[in-house]
Amino acid sequence: MDTPRQPTTLWDRSRQAVVAGIVDTALALFAEHGYESVTVGQIAKQAGVSQRSLFRYFGTKEDLVCGDQDGLGQLLVSSVEAQPADLSPWDALRAGFAAISSAKHTSEQVLEITTLIFDNPPLRSRYHEKRLKWQAALVPVIEARLGIESGPTPDPRAVGIIATVFACVDAASELWVRQAGKADPFALYDEMLAAVRG
Repeated sequence: MDTPRQPTTLWDRSRQAVVAGIVDTALALFAEHGYESVTVGQIAKQAGVSQRSLFRYFGTKEDLVCGDQDGLGQLLVSSVEAQPADLSPWDALRAGFAAISSAKHTSEQVLEITTLIFDNPPLRSRYHEKRLKWQAALVPVIEARLGIESGPTPDPRAVGIIATVFACVDAASELWVRQAGKADPFALYDEMLAAVRG
């Protein structure tokens, strides 16, 4: 499986370092004071950037935690599309999620971010809103893998497979969080999906 391409220019590397520094600062402040209590101004000051600069990298406070969900969604779709043609839709979607699971953060950061998302209703709402867009974008990809010609309305088989996979991914992620990251999230996912599929 192809790994995400690394930044190649000094500007790319500098931007990535600034973004990582802001995220690390925000996560530390959220952990210490709670998500709701921390302002964007506090994050910017602690990170050594202006609020204006911070908003160039992140559109909202929620984006500091949820990250570039549109970019991750595109990576998921392209990763599923890139899987071998003989791979089942179930396995192609699993491979896609594996590709995005370590695309931006370490496993420790992913645990911290996912915990914040599941513990804060505004973050959780934004997270689910974005993931509904991911599901819609995946429909033609899974239809093609099933040998179904895309029509004016989504095919229920493709929609059902995608919805089931997302439900198991989210349930496995939440259980992983509740177990403080001690389990393997993909093992949890595999167990859940196997139970659903009988």
